[in-house]
Amino acid sequence: MNAAVSVALDNEGFLQDRDDWSEEVAVELAKSDDFEMTEQVMHFIKEARAMYEEDGVVPPIRIFAKKQKVSTKELYDIFKKGPMKLICKWGGLPKPTGCV
Repeated sequence: MNAAVSVALDNEGFLQDRDDWSEEVAVELAKSDDFEMTEQVMHFIKEARAMYEEDGVVPPIRIFAKKQKVSTKELYDIFKKGPMKLICKWGGLPKPTGCV
């Protein structure tokens, strides 16, 4: 984390406290993974956060992709590996189940 954003992370880089999340934190977390944040990615993060607030669980990728009207392939094209894991990591959400 750079000096501008200081938050507690676990050993995998996930926020320890969801309340620490902000768009600035998301940008910095993505940067630390060598990823340039885009409006589209921030939109996905906000949508996943809203779904989590509503359902209390991280949405499975198929359900998330369907609600976003994109294919899982498109999500993999954007995120390269583990779209939901990265969306959750940068979005301050718990690690999705089924992610290793």
